[in-house]
Amino acid sequence: QVQLVQSGGGLVQPGGSLRLSCAGSGFTLDYYDMGWFRQVPGKEREGISCISSGDDNTYYTDSVKGRFTISRDSAKNTVYLQMSGLKLEDSAVYYCATVCPGYAGGYWGQGTQVTVSS
Repeated sequence: QVQLVQSGGGLVQPGGSLRLSCAGSGFTLDYYDMGWFRQVPGKEREGISCISSGDDNTYYTDSVKGRFTISRDSAKNTVYLQMSGLKLEDSAVYYCATVCPGYAGGYWGQGTQVTVSS
């Protein structure tokens, strides 16, 4: 069964850090561009980061640039989103997917809640 299984997330204070994980099951993530997205209730889903297959080029939307880092671990078949300097406005449900922002389709993780609050 092909699926993306997310872990990480939770409650963190402003300025804190979290790492989100996205593990592939039933297929190899190295063959896919991998993206991270987030969504706040009542707002459109926002694409925030991407790592390309093959050359691992990365993309970040301006609002997270310099604070978030996307990476992949081929041995663990997992993609990560390391988030630091978290702000209140980073609170959202975060999703990983086998597509980059701006593209449709792909496989999607189940989502994980990140709440930044003091």
